[in-house]
Amino acid sequence: MKKFNIRKVLDGLTAASSSSSSTNQPGTPKENDVVQETLQSEHFQLCKTVRHGFPYQPSSMAFDPVQKILAVGTQTGALRLFGRAGVECYCQHESGAAVIQLQFLINEGALVSALADDSIHLWNLRQKIPAILHSLKFNRERITYCHLPFQSKWLYIGTERGNIHIVNVESFTLSGYVIMWNKAIELSTKTHPGPVVHISDNPMDEGKLLIGFECGVVVMWDLKCKKADYRYNYDEAIHSAAWHHEGKQFVCSHSDGTLTTWNIRAPAKAAQIITPHGKQPKDGKKPEPCKPILKVEYKTTRAGDPFMVLSGGLSYDTVGRRACLTVMHGKSTAVLEMDYPIVDFLTLCETPYPSDFQEPYAVVVLLEKDLVVIDLGQIGYPIFENPYPLTIHESPVTCCEYFADCPAELIPALYSVGSRQKRQGYSKKEWPISGGNWGQGTQSYPEIIITGHADGSIKFWDASALMLQVLYKLKTAKVFERTRGKEEKPSTDIVEEDPFAIQTLSWCPESRMLCVAGVSAHVIVYRFSKQEITTEVVQLLEVRMQGEFSDGDSPDPGGEQTPTLPTPGASSSPQEGELPTQPSTGSNSSDGPRDNIPCLQVRSSPLKQSPGYQVELVIQLVWVSGEPPQPITSLAINSSYGLVVFGNSSGLAVVDYLQKTLLLNMGTSDLYSPSDPYQRQPRSPRKQRQPSGALSDSNDGANPSEDRCKSPTSDAKDNSFTRSRSSSVTSIERESREAISSFHFCESFPRKNDSLVSPCLLVGTTQGSVMMVALSMPPGGDQRLQQPVGISSCGTMASLKGGIMTMALLDAAGALLPPSYEPWYDANASDEEKEKSRRRRPATPPSSQEGQDSQFAVLCSEKQAKVLAMPSQTRLYKHNITESSFVLRADVVQMAGSNCIACFCANGHIMTLSLPSLRPLLDMNYLPLTDMRIARTFCFSNLGQALYLTSSTEIQRITYSQETCDNLQEMLSELFTPVETPEAPNRGFFKGLFGGGAQSLDREDLFGETAAGKASRSLAQHIPGPGGMEGMKGAASGVVGDLARARIALDERGQKLGELDERTAAMMASADSFSKHAHDMMLKYKDKKWYQL
Repeated sequence: MKKFNIRKVLDGLTAASSSSSSTNQPGTPKENDVVQETLQSEHFQLCKTVRHGFPYQPSSMAFDPVQKILAVGTQTGALRLFGRAGVECYCQHESGAAVIQLQFLINEGALVSALADDSIHLWNLRQKIPAILHSLKFNRERITYCHLPFQSKWLYIGTERGNIHIVNVESFTLSGYVIMWNKAIELSTKTHPGPVVHISDNPMDEGKLLIGFECGVVVMWDLKCKKADYRYNYDEAIHSAAWHHEGKQFVCSHSDGTLTTWNIRAPAKAAQIITPHGKQPKDGKKPEPCKPILKVEYKTTRAGDPFMVLSGGLSYDTVGRRACLTVMHGKSTAVLEMDYPIVDFLTLCETPYPSDFQEPYAVVVLLEKDLVVIDLGQIGYPIFENPYPLTIHESPVTCCEYFADCPAELIPALYSVGSRQKRQGYSKKEWPISGGNWGQGTQSYPEIIITGHADGSIKFWDASALMLQVLYKLKTAKVFERTRGKEEKPSTDIVEEDPFAIQTLSWCPESRMLCVAGVSAHVIVYRFSKQEITTEVVQLLEVRMQGEFSDGDSPDPGGEQTPTLPTPGASSSPQEGELPTQPSTGSNSSDGPRDNIPCLQVRSSPLKQSPGYQVELVIQLVWVSGEPPQPITSLAINSSYGLVVFGNSSGLAVVDYLQKTLLLNMGTSDLYSPSDPYQRQPRSPRKQRQPSGALSDSNDGANPSEDRCKSPTSDAKDNSFTRSRSSSVTSIERESREAISSFHFCESFPRKNDSLVSPCLLVGTTQGSVMMVALSMPPGGDQRLQQPVGISSCGTMASLKGGIMTMALLDAAGALLPPSYEPWYDANASDEEKEKSRRRRPATPPSSQEGQDSQFAVLCSEKQAKVLAMPSQTRLYKHNITESSFVLRADVVQMAGSNCIACFCANGHIMTLSLPSLRPLLDMNYLPLTDMRIARTFCFSNLGQALYLTSSTEIQRITYSQETCDNLQEMLSELFTPVETPEAPNRGFFKGLFGGGAQSLDREDLFGETAAGKASRSLAQHIPGPGGMEGMKGAASGVVGDLARARIALDERGQKLGELDERTAAMMASADSFSKHAHDMMLKYKDKKWYQL
């Protein structure tokens, strides 16, 4: 083990974002006092683990009916594969081109993808992380449609020019056999038929290929004779076609909303023309045209009428109507409305054989932002309950927090209250996409992800074992009145859209206390309970955070008002009695400035609160003399102290949520000077309201003409330092006044050289200052609810470059000192149960011996990290994290039995620093900041876990732990499972006798090099993929890897044996040839004399 004052030079550590090293100060403990550090650079490695959520911008879909695996391609070249609940996989095409079509090699563990850049790729799905085996890039033609017949190795590719090329999917080489557009259409046709939009083979005769051209021409092509058997003409463009399983009829969908049914031997006229959504005129005329039917599927059943499923085709007078899927079955037509536009749909059938009765049982509908599966077997076509975590984006995610290794009882508790929220009316059948197997992961610790959303909802997710499942949803908007008539007075909203959006949250897993801050400058405190309650009146506390206070500076409200307090301190304005529709002390008249009124109106009617998170207190910042309250920038809750603290660019406020009182309301500048003027009797909730008259007010640079206030200690700071976000924010924003950026509750030494630890609050600002606030807590029990909490500012503890991101405390041995907490108890349970849980309160840390430092304070800003000895406040270590960029997220995390700081920088670097010595352990350029969503949602957690929103619909999880990277193969789910292919349909005696069954075709004879020759080399370029034998070797590890390695060894052995067989056969052929020649020579010279030779 290394000692923390010996720094290790890391191989490959880039200097781009971590320029300067740690520095020791004279106050460093002596050699025999040094903390033993166990974390080394070998413990760290960065890799992606899993991606959750709905595929962003989906573009195509395919289903393997035997393996029961669904594949979804996107416009950004991503592939998402889904099996049973918990079986998911993500992979990416390097080019990033849109996936236009997907085709499974059914039950082969392989998938073909066609991209908008005219390339096709073969994916191997038999390994945990799928890899590309082959690629083929077309140079001269654009791909428009692909078709791979069941159990065939020949892939048909239609192009924009109207030609069809054929690819061998085993070798990914082009056949010399080409169907040219001018041979397919009639010679008398003077115009080009357009791109190929459909290819399929006759279910009963593989030698007949149906080709659909965009212009409306359909051709039945005889593959053996290389000519067109029939041509079917319709004067509207074709979008899709589908066969009846007997191969005697097919259906086409057209751009005018019609469906045409054709008998294959009667090309002159369609057997039937219908417009499913068209109004039928009485005089027998042609119905009015409708919107295009983009896709149709025709599926037969043994017992009843066939199903015809189609998307689009609605009449043009249905403006504003949502996208619909139409299911026609017999005489009934069901129109199923969808929440989003339809991208694609597939009908799931019992058999993979196109020549058998299809027996459809479900329809998978891929929407722009959802995946819906419809049960065709039940009346009313109910949908299946979706087991995948595809609702992350139900409302846009505005903030995200990740908790790894949290208390084990939390997930069952959240699941039990969340299970009551599930909607009813789902299909009673099991989810039909059921392929694959779960990984054999060794990670057993509970993980929870919390997402805050734009509509004010908060979702708790179980993220254990690389899976994701929603546990519980909390709707914070229920606390507020929603209806506001247009004729009312001017709105007090500070945001026009999404006034309930969650800005930040603070959660204590042990006590289950939750505190959320919203964009309308509101804070809500929630307590977890298993009992249902009805809250007659929601507890409300209004806080007035005001700019540049002076004794004569008093607001001019329209209602009754008590004088403002002469001290820059605290007052409470709770609202417990009757709640009027407008606050009595507020003014919102059109002729005067808005004052003392909150942005949202708390509901006045009783609030029924289901089991789960229940409102304890609502805190609202109010308008001040026509100026809206500033957005809340930081938030923290502590269950042991019963306090909530929040801050913005005006200052900070401390609220006692047990007594429902405001304890402190202070401007940032007042925190710099150590003083003790804030210990006072809090106001009772039932006393008259008194607005506090302290604090600065700024709209974070929104008004450039207003005077900016500067920090009193700005001269003492490094004047050459400017805000690091110059690349991403405006100069106005950089000039904005100091805001509170970070809080940390702790048990520490409030002042220099104190000898006893006591409850404290560390406060960090956007200008890099760290201040200490001492808390004086009354005794527990009833006295805690009656006596006031004392608060005193202890002045500045340290200054860093850049805004403070995170703070933490370590004990003398380097172990993390988490904030104290009160174990969870159900506030609505019996008194006996409450007492039992209250007795389990953790002990206070031991006090320090005089003259000896016994704690480390860890401080991390946007630019640097520092470690201070406590209580002497001596700087021990400093590390400049980045010079040219800035830190977006930093967390002190537990890792491999020790602690470290994990940082994510705007230049894409992820780095970790040891504690307490701040040695660089990891520095990798992972992800340059492309949009602010990543910055807003990136978060680290314990045990090497991290995540961020990679798109508006998807969460990407990553690990920075070497151990997790090593075990990833075993933890990931398996897509391919060995399954027997169902037996082919029985042809029956008479069909076998008279040749009525499905006609097979030896495509090798037609398309192979011997018969068809080689294709032009310039047409397409073959690119070997990384997922061949070498790729499999690299991917094979763990128990599954051993099997894979054995399989590879067998394959290689088989390959060598095959080569030996070939050589043996060649030698035998050579010996036969020699024997033949020798025999011929003997016959030639047998009867000749020696002199005749």
